[in-house]
Amino acid sequence: MASRPLDGVRVLEMGQLIAGPFAGCLLGYFGAEVIKIESPVNGDPLRQWRVVKDGTSLWWRSLARNKKSVTINLKTRQGRNIAKRLIEKSDVVIENFRPGTMEKWGLGPEEFKQTHDQLIYARISGYGQTGPYANRPGFASVCEGIGGLRYVNGFPGEAPVRPNLSLGDSLAGLHAAFGICLALLQRNKPDSEGQVVDIALFESVFNLLEAVVPEFDGAGIVREPSGSTLTGIAPTNTYRCEDGKFIIIGGNGDSIFQRLMMAIGRDDLAQAERLTTNLGRVDNEEELDEAISDWTRARPSDKVLRILTEADVPCGPIYSVADILNDKHFNARDLFESVTINGAPLKIPAITPKLDGTPGRTEWPGGEIGAHTEDVLSNILGLNCQTIRTFRQKGVI
Repeated sequence: MASRPLDGVRVLEMGQLIAGPFAGCLLGYFGAEVIKIESPVNGDPLRQWRVVKDGTSLWWRSLARNKKSVTINLKTRQGRNIAKRLIEKSDVVIENFRPGTMEKWGLGPEEFKQTHDQLIYARISGYGQTGPYANRPGFASVCEGIGGLRYVNGFPGEAPVRPNLSLGDSLAGLHAAFGICLALLQRNKPDSEGQVVDIALFESVFNLLEAVVPEFDGAGIVREPSGSTLTGIAPTNTYRCEDGKFIIIGGNGDSIFQRLMMAIGRDDLAQAERLTTNLGRVDNEEELDEAISDWTRARPSDKVLRILTEADVPCGPIYSVADILNDKHFNARDLFESVTINGAPLKIPAITPKLDGTPGRTEWPGGEIGAHTEDVLSNILGLNCQTIRTFRQKGVI
């Protein structure tokens, strides 16, 4: 098997649900040994979220891929001691409990400053480890609101819209994986140590706000929701076709706009002096959208897309997951991997980015609770069979 960038890096994942586990999933895909700590009773709650088949969430099979499940009862002194020993044997810790929880258990980063100065300690929470909101519970939905994303999402005058996904969690997981990789790079420099990586969900959302802050501070402009358009850029919108399907057209480059107008038979607009720049097109956005809509509504979506593609105008359909799985380009890009669950095949998404020299891969899907407990405790901590059996009888593992 080809080597991967994070081969030899051991990650102890102590989070649950989405943000921390997504970071662990990313790192494990690219070679890290990820040991996931779960409660001995029910494991990570995500095992039962959304669509459940044969007793386990299908999401779990994807998010927990390549992870070794170890059950430890962190409410017991002996359980916390086992976790501490595993931390001391790891390069990276990922936790996404409320700030202060790890300290309460005697497992905060300060506990390891003297004994393990190479440790990279990634902490994911709603509002970060410091500041007046640090102790608030931070769900993705709430953090998407306070982080500024929800305000600009939706239609003017209506309730802000949320995508049917936990974007804040996934964004925090991406930021965590990025921060961990940066810390690993820094640790490899001479005379360097590990460090704490502090990730907040609301800050991960805030990072996406483009020019919103300087536009307000420099010009007093508050970016408002704009429906299916994009403030200050035109034409770019979603258009209904004759068959009732929606497509997206981005005609906001100067030359692209001319090609778009000529493709829809509006040479007059293509040559209009007032529309040669983006500023002019923004001033006449409604007129342009009406012209494009009149054209798309008179034609089926496949014909519209074919004409625009031939004219080299950015355009595309709005896909459901069924469309995605059947699309030739997704398949040509190897964006699906097949795993086997109880003898039946299951497709899960591959993880990007693509590296041509050291690509990531799925070695096994998310498995059963505690499937690797004995292996990890015996091979990494050197515990014998009797000790492991005793811990199991006491409910420590």
